[in-house]
Amino acid sequence: MYQAIVFLPLIGFLIAGLAGRSIGARASELITSGLLVISALLSWIAFISFGLGDEKSFIIPIMRWVNSGNLNVDWSLYIDTLTVVMLVVVNTVSALVHIYSIGYMHSDPHRPRFFAYLSLFTFAMLMLVTAGNLMQMFFGWEGVGLASYLLIGFWYKKPSANAAAMKAFIVNRIGDFGFALGIFGVFVLFDTIDLDTVFANAASFVGQEGGENAAPVLNFAGYSLDRSSAITVVCLLLFMGAMGKSAQFLLHTWLPDAMEGPTPVSALIHAATMVTAGVFLVARMSPLFELSVTALTVVTFIGATTAFFAATVGLVQNDIKRVIAYSTCSQLGYMFAALGVGAYGPAIFHLFTHAFFKALLFLSAGSVIHAVGDEQDMRRMGGLRKHIPKTYWMMIIGTVALTGVGIPGTVLGTAGFFSKDAIIESLYVGQNSWASYAFAMTVIAALFTSFYSWRLIFMTFHGRERAPADVMAHIHDSPKVMMVPL
Repeated sequence: MYQAIVFLPLIGFLIAGLAGRSIGARASELITSGLLVISALLSWIAFISFGLGDEKSFIIPIMRWVNSGNLNVDWSLYIDTLTVVMLVVVNTVSALVHIYSIGYMHSDPHRPRFFAYLSLFTFAMLMLVTAGNLMQMFFGWEGVGLASYLLIGFWYKKPSANAAAMKAFIVNRIGDFGFALGIFGVFVLFDTIDLDTVFANAASFVGQEGGENAAPVLNFAGYSLDRSSAITVVCLLLFMGAMGKSAQFLLHTWLPDAMEGPTPVSALIHAATMVTAGVFLVARMSPLFELSVTALTVVTFIGATTAFFAATVGLVQNDIKRVIAYSTCSQLGYMFAALGVGAYGPAIFHLFTHAFFKALLFLSAGSVIHAVGDEQDMRRMGGLRKHIPKTYWMMIIGTVALTGVGIPGTVLGTAGFFSKDAIIESLYVGQNSWASYAFAMTVIAALFTSFYSWRLIFMTFHGRERAPADVMAHIHDSPKVMMVPL
């Protein structure tokens, strides 16, 4: 079952990518979407059976991969609670995006290529989340980077799309350089990059500090590092990779420009796949991060700063997709702040809930853009509520979840209310030196989130109609193939 979950999207990519012209656009859409739906259904079966059962983590070997000196790497699927959560998120959102894209991209002449790229993107992310060693994780990591480059620049005849794709690729190379150095560091310290072996030896590795074991174990940038310092440096390098992929402060600049790709791409990149990879990495490597107070403190500070900073930028955006993009950046900051204080459960819970309501918001924005003739500036919208009521109510549901509407102390509330509240509470009782700062920043960011989210609703759907009369005359709700995924 797990092999099917991971490799069905790859089969879809190969069929649409290699035979797309032969079988035609319609067949490419149906094959890739059908395989993703099967993969998503199997993911839910795995999620429920693993969650309700007493299963421990296990490894499914695929093949031998690299044997070189002390480096022995198998290609395998590492299945545990974190993996099955990510399988559900990635495959469910991807399946819905595939179906939605059938309607959204119906007039594009290059649909087989588009659906091939979507399936490749999903496969790369599945490789990343099922990795049992850092080399396989890096393969998936670079795979989502490549696929995002192809998707953001899908309309390659637009100079702005090419520039955005290049920017995403280059900014992510900066983070990936740090990630690669972190992997090298893990191998130097533990003589392996197999996650189970590294985690089993990590605590005792630092515990051997003192006496003759205080001798340097790693030379980095001209400094000789003892065991605890070496772990800190390795964690910070790994986190540098996470900062790039998850668009954290200073390495966030590629994210808003990624809006140049088709809207379904935005939903897939920003909700379920690429940007969640950094959060997944820190959660997966938590046994190492737990050994370095410094690294966790940095994660908290960067996450909280990003949550606040991105929310302030979201307040003043007029492009409907850019508002939601900066919101994604801000919500990822929440997740990292939680990871930094050791609240791994709330962080992954928020990753799970955020993936769905943010995908809903992006796809609803796509429905709006589709209705108003590809206009994205909210200043040229207004009064759309009566014309596209179904899209309006879908957008309201997503906004209510994003802003975390609920009644404290009761079971009444949206998913976003429970997951965001859990993070803010965790920061309030957090022990590291930046936890109080993170608490303050995330509370303020929550206020800003409400403002820019409802500003988007009011500017787009309420007030006077600001679109040209010829556009208003043809506005209608999206077809069922787009509305059903919403």
